[in-house]
Amino acid sequence: MLSYPNIDPVLIALGPVKIHWYGIMYLIGFAAVWFLGQRRAAQPWSVIKPEAIEDLVTYGAVGVILGGRLGYILFYNFGAFIDNPLLLFKIWQGGMSFHGGMLGVFVAMWLFAKKQNCTLFQLTDIIAPIAPIGLGAGRIGNFINSELWGRPTDAPWAMVFPNGGALARHPSQLYEAFLEGFVLFVVLWIYTNKPRPTMAATGLSVLLYGCFRFFIEFFRVPDAHLGYLALDWLTMGQILSTPMIIIGGLLIYFAYHKEAHA
Repeated sequence: MLSYPNIDPVLIALGPVKIHWYGIMYLIGFAAVWFLGQRRAAQPWSVIKPEAIEDLVTYGAVGVILGGRLGYILFYNFGAFIDNPLLLFKIWQGGMSFHGGMLGVFVAMWLFAKKQNCTLFQLTDIIAPIAPIGLGAGRIGNFINSELWGRPTDAPWAMVFPNGGALARHPSQLYEAFLEGFVLFVVLWIYTNKPRPTMAATGLSVLLYGCFRFFIEFFRVPDAHLGYLALDWLTMGQILSTPMIIIGGLLIYFAYHKEAHA
């Protein structure tokens, strides 16, 4: 069994002002889109100019924060929201959903694409290879916060989390950081090193994330107030990831089908 490192979730505390590691991870994700997005936007096949990336990051930040919060409330805590609608605004209590954040980003990119006179998928194809950096950083933030830990296990790399009781558990946040962050980034970055059919990069990112998340849910403890939704193993994360797998596959199919018949 490995020892949990017990990193203080607060990086810097200046009186009442506290800077949390989790917030820093969001900044890392946005900075990656800004830096690497400018490189991609400079390619001859890009539909936007490098100077537009700064506005794109702003749109994306608003989309991921609003969408992530709304998604968490609707997908994971709707009952509590009905009892207390003000819960939506209590972001200091935690609660963000990747699937909601993804939908929020798609809405934000749709609005930004209209402003740039390009299509939604032309734009998302540019940022799809970069987004996994933010996903991986966010999971490391979850690990530092000792949240979203895994199921009990006797694996030699298991850890006892401060908020997870006395049982040794899978460090599922690190599994997600590796697959949804590192592996997804490497695959998409290599795949998009040359022009691909419109929608293909977006489709591959959605497909692979859906597959990785569905798989990792077998090692992750579901939200306590939801538990397993069916068959003593099906989780909300897997239900929300299943449409991603289907939609991602369809986007790839239509991208190459359209190119073959162009």
